Amino acid sequence: MNARMPADRLSFIPCEGGCDFVTPMIMQKPGRLRLCQNIEIGLNGGYDTIMGYERYDGRTKPSDAVYTVLPANITGTVAVGNTVTGATSAATGYVIDLEASAIVITQLTGTFVSGENLTVAAAVQAVMTAAPQPSGGSTPALNAEYLNLAADVYRALITVVPGEGAIRGVCRFNDVLYAWRNAVGGLSMAIYKSSSSGWTAVSLGREIAFTSGGTVVIAVGNTITGATSAATAVVSKVILISGTWAGGDAAGWLVLSSQTGTLQAENLNVGASLNVATIAGNSAAITLAPNGRVKHVAYNFGGTSGTRRIYGCDGVNNGFEFDGTVYAKIRTGMTTDTPSNVIAHKYQLFFGFGSSAQHSGPGTPFIWTPALGAAELAVGDDITGFNVEMGNETGAALAIMSDNKTHMLYGNDSSDWNLIPYRDEVGAHENSIQNMGSIVAIDDRGVISLRATNAFGNFSSATLSGLVDPWLQPRKILITDSCIVRDKSQYRVFFSDETALYVTFDNNKVMGMMTQLLNDKVECVHSVEATDGVEEIFFGSDDGYCYQMERGTSFDGDAIESFGLLQYYNCGAPRTNKRYKSASVETSGTGYTEFSLGYEVGYGSADYAQPESYSDAFAINFQEARWDQFTWDDFYWDAEYAKPLNLKLSGCAENIGFILYKNSDECEPIKLSGVMVRYQPGRILR
Repeated sequence: MNARMPADRLSFIPCEGGCDFVTPMIMQKPGRLRLCQNIEIGLNGGYDTIMGYERYDGRTKPSDAVYTVLPANITGTVAVGNTVTGATSAATGYVIDLEASAIVITQLTGTFVSGENLTVAAAVQAVMTAAPQPSGGSTPALNAEYLNLAADVYRALITVVPGEGAIRGVCRFNDVLYAWRNAVGGLSMAIYKSSSSGWTAVSLGREIAFTSGGTVVIAVGNTITGATSAATAVVSKVILISGTWAGGDAAGWLVLSSQTGTLQAENLNVGASLNVATIAGNSAAITLAPNGRVKHVAYNFGGTSGTRRIYGCDGVNNGFEFDGTVYAKIRTGMTTDTPSNVIAHKYQLFFGFGSSAQHSGPGTPFIWTPALGAAELAVGDDITGFNVEMGNETGAALAIMSDNKTHMLYGNDSSDWNLIPYRDEVGAHENSIQNMGSIVAIDDRGVISLRATNAFGNFSSATLSGLVDPWLQPRKILITDSCIVRDKSQYRVFFSDETALYVTFDNNKVMGMMTQLLNDKVECVHSVEATDGVEEIFFGSDDGYCYQMERGTSFDGDAIESFGLLQYYNCGAPRTNKRYKSASVETSGTGYTEFSLGYEVGYGSADYAQPESYSDAFAINFQEARWDQFTWDDFYWDAEYAKPLNLKLSGCAENIGFILYKNSDECEPIKLSGVMVRYQPGRILR
């Protein structure tokens, strides 16, 4: 009589926890990854293949491109790259593909009409047979392909920032992107801004020092005239450094937007007001030395709407204030006045000079006189960055961080500052410091969190990256920049080998860390909320392009290769053989996508019979019903946000490891939430 076979069992593997490169296999939590590339942890759980990025200069974004299908009888020659014109409508379009009885175009202008002739270079080559069909791809796969081809056309129009070398800084301010890059020849650095026609140079204007300012206040928009030279200039910024207008001893700087003639050592007139100030010579053009690494913070020292400005530094020039039009140098009085780090805290502007933190007077970012509230704080180690953290009961504290130590600055201004050393062994590497509700950075131990507590000392620290330490340790000296992603509750840090680490948080708790490999080096990155509240992330690369992240389905036109290998799972029964029968994989998405799912048994060892086919390929449109397009391993389900995929399994072994693979430049991201495994228990392994 045959023994009764054990009943099938089910075991669920949640996709959670992120990468784990250190825990012994037998102690691994199910759902963690033993290998990962270009996958991130979703804010609501699961593993998502990442979104793409695309070049940006202010013109139409490639991911916003659309296409139109023109039903047509092609009687002559039409080729990809041609511009077709409606003989009647005068509408035009750029050809991106051809079908048997249709022309696919993008960059549509006007409206084509049914029955009209279509010309190429003024010669009739086709006749419209029906009305144009916007987004008229006959299948989801074809729709994705046409959108990708249209994106390529718009991508080709977007240019590098003029100049040479890497992008030295990027800043999104009032919905305009600003980029710093060395000029051709490498002798200076320039600023460019994005526009609907691409990059436009920002004129830095001229500047001139003045003294003996009297009771007639020089104001923005005034035209100053040299009392002797009769040269004129228009004032775009007045910087008062010392004295007062009422006292007749005002002194400072004027930033000029334009000038006619040559000023000299003379008095200045404003209209009918004579001798309102004195100058020592002609104004000088504002120029920037090359090779700076621009860092910046947006802050409002004026206290009123519309006075928010960008304050920054680059390590080779004076600090600066910039409102998108007017660039004004900030002179602190240092012998070598080239700060390398910046932050605004309690209405005071802080600069880092080596191991010295210095700040302006309260509410006066251009005044650095101790008598007016400015001060210097020495921390004994080169400053790598600042960050504001909630501190003790008196309010926010300023973290002044170095490679090997951290100081906390309590108080409100120079009258009551209290600088407290935190711990010598807790610091932060340059460009890694961000705030995720608490300070997150990378130091010698890996990713750390510095969090306010009620305990003595007000802060505690923890190392978060132990599970990815073998991957991170050799890269901690390669950090180029970091940012936060508000919409995904992520901390991202980028490295010079084009890799990145994405750390996802949930209520200050790490959900997991995921390793990435981009196609372009992130030299500098800026994450900001636009005026409409939408988050935008831009980075500058070593190729002179600026890119926008979280856009499109490709790495600027190149395929995104994503894969995740789940840890081998023994269904809670180690050293017990199992016959694997099937799996149901929970997937979801927001559009058409193609990907593969595979598995290995018994640690992938050749001692076990592995599946003949390494993976099953799937094509899913999460938005449309497509039962009419069905072939084996290439099919569409009815439109749903989520759908389980049923995989037939084979093999007998102690454990099983699942694999997700996606490699495409036109498919939308896919989310895996978990895997339900059906298996039959077997004997204990000897």
